[in-house]
Amino acid sequence: MTHISEQFNLKNKVAIITGSSKGIGKAIAKGLAQNGAQVVISSRSQEACNEVVKEFTDQGLKAIGIACHIGKEDQRKNLVTKTIETFGRIDILVNNAAINPIYGPIEDVDSAIFDKIMDINVKAPWSLSNLVLPHLKANKNGSIINIASVEALTPGFGLGIYSTSKAAILMLTKNQAKEWGQYGVKANAICPGLIKTKFSAALWQNEKMLNKLEKSIPSARMGMPEEIVGLACLLASNAGDYMTGGVYTVDGGYMIAG
Repeated sequence: MTHISEQFNLKNKVAIITGSSKGIGKAIAKGLAQNGAQVVISSRSQEACNEVVKEFTDQGLKAIGIACHIGKEDQRKNLVTKTIETFGRIDILVNNAAINPIYGPIEDVDSAIFDKIMDINVKAPWSLSNLVLPHLKANKNGSIINIASVEALTPGFGLGIYSTSKAAILMLTKNQAKEWGQYGVKANAICPGLIKTKFSAALWQNEKMLNKLEKSIPSARMGMPEEIVGLACLLASNAGDYMTGGVYTVDGGYMIAG
């Protein structure tokens, strides 16, 4: 067996991380790059991508930025094409980009908002994974990491349709693992709990809600984006080669809080 540090080494591997100009996506991209991967930073704004790329390359990390509105098929195709043009291969895909434009009861959700949530949170990862698959097959080795949420496992309050979209991601992950294992591709899902990002600001900026939540979870605090990185590095690397179809929580014990 190779040395454990070698198993985590991502040298010469290429990773696309969607929604990686900030938050969890950016933290994962940085962790993969620090382990040797060449990373593709992607978000809707090229300017935001360029900022992260500059920050990473200034630290000696390998990164390029490709703007992509994850909800648009032509832009998803462009993301994959440009990555191949630049690096010649793709080994890791982290489907992290997601939206949650609404808090409130499920019956109040407008059908156009419902469609938008499903389009970005479910259809886009399905489509992008399909576009990346031929390149993973070419190497007979690949890792897809889908970022879901503890909301996929238990209903929270006011996040019903977002929760539903994330539950769909878990089943998508399991089907990818089952169908694509024959090609040497593994697929796993990470379910973060409350992580301090711009995305979750509506929750943690509400002091009353935050206090209540922090009292209820075993770790008694919310998590930071960097705390997702270790698991992502494991699932992306050879160290996690026998892990596929898995659903992993990083939630400070939220799921056992009851």
